[in-house]
Amino acid sequence: MTENILEMRNITKTFPGVNALTDVTLKVKRGEIHAICGENGAGKSTLMKVLSGVYPHGTYDGDIVFENEVLNLKNIRDSEHLGIVIIHQELALSPYLSIAENIFLNNEIKSRGLIDWNKTNLEAQKLLAKVGLSEDPNTPVNKIGVGKQQLVEIAKALSKRVKLLILDEPTAALNDADSAHLLDLLRQFKNQGMTCIIISHKLNEIAAIADQTTIIRDGFVIETLDMKADKVDQERIIKGMVGREMENRYPARHPEIGEEILRVENWNAYHPIDRNRIVVDNISMNVRRGEIVGLAGIMGAGRTEFARSLFGHSYGTNISGKVYKSGKEIKVKTISEAIENGLAYATEDRKRYGLNLIEDIKRNISLASLKSFVSMGLVNNNEEFKKASEYRDSMNIKAPSVLSITGQLSGGNQQKVVLSKWINVNPDVLILDEPTRGIDVGAKYEIYLIIQRLAAEGKGIIVISSELPELLGICDRIYAIAEGRITGEVERKDATPELLMKYMTMEKGRS
Repeated sequence: MTENILEMRNITKTFPGVNALTDVTLKVKRGEIHAICGENGAGKSTLMKVLSGVYPHGTYDGDIVFENEVLNLKNIRDSEHLGIVIIHQELALSPYLSIAENIFLNNEIKSRGLIDWNKTNLEAQKLLAKVGLSEDPNTPVNKIGVGKQQLVEIAKALSKRVKLLILDEPTAALNDADSAHLLDLLRQFKNQGMTCIIISHKLNEIAAIADQTTIIRDGFVIETLDMKADKVDQERIIKGMVGREMENRYPARHPEIGEEILRVENWNAYHPIDRNRIVVDNISMNVRRGEIVGLAGIMGAGRTEFARSLFGHSYGTNISGKVYKSGKEIKVKTISEAIENGLAYATEDRKRYGLNLIEDIKRNISLASLKSFVSMGLVNNNEEFKKASEYRDSMNIKAPSVLSITGQLSGGNQQKVVLSKWINVNPDVLILDEPTRGIDVGAKYEIYLIIQRLAAEGKGIIVISSELPELLGICDRIYAIAEGRITGEVERKDATPELLMKYMTMEKGRS
């Protein structure tokens, strides 16, 4: 038995007009956790799609050798049959089916041609126990949180007698506790002899869990690092990813803060289904021109609920409170009304709510301000194209043309399209919800520069982020939110992770 369970030799994958992978060679040892890092668009996911059969044999050059056999995979089913299972960043679960049904979907346990439900539920329970879930197998998937859904995906992989588990950004949408549980689970799998490949932008997790890390840049393998022998830290990985040292991950900030531009007073909102449950509890806050204000809070604290309820009452019921812009009260009861009054909101879920993935860049940028491109009842395509091209250049969106389909862009470039869409509305206040989620360090830096540029133009910026270092690195002032309430307000010079965490975990009735 060879030391390597997997070798990918000289893999080259080309799309029209672009080389996604060039002569990539990857070796993965049996029973190790092997991390793959790189900027958005570097080719990480493409490489894994080649490995899992999403891109079948014949659509790329090179060889895949798994357990000493050269593979000619036609589809995902072929790779799963061999024990190669990939869990994508976008979870592939059916929300209305039960946990057990999802685990054995297309892999049903049958008896005399019919599904054996007793055995299905029993086996599902055993698999759930392996991943540390005590849920009833009959529970619909849409009734459990994202962290638990990720574990259901892993249980589903285990049902296929997995030998090589591939996880693409497994913790991108998880809170700290769920992330820690998942990483512990991967360590357990490693101790049991399973091999894992993990793609992640969270370099602290890579440094904590990986045995080896392969860095990909612009479709080329730059290097493979032995994490323990070489004593690799985050800065070393960043240097390989971006091709340069990033001594400071956040741009220098020299704000020119003006008068108050937005004030929210006594803002309340209740849950859209459970109408007795308050989710935004008497929040009052303000933002000044040229200021970047952060909202810190653990998952479920009410940050997004507050932002969405403020932006056109797009979340919640029985919403009350007052909003002032430059000292004058404004109405924000609809999204159109909020936009007309100078508010914009870039959602945390860009793929679901922020973009039309089957449309081109041009149309996505113009969507929120389509009226400005209308002449005599028709959209002026030339003006639309011209404006989108300006944003492609100024925002450094990496695409051959503004006619490129948005769904084919990397996460960082999609985020720049979302920002372009809202900047084109010319808002006075821009709310950015998790603006760098799932984005590599290089693209993050570019987005921070864009945020600073907007603030320098005199706009008020509100940033919601689950990454405390990010808030500490880019914000002038930070509000902490817990259980729908503001529990603290901290100036940049006084802000520390410890102080923010104290405020973020402050329960009602506790001082």
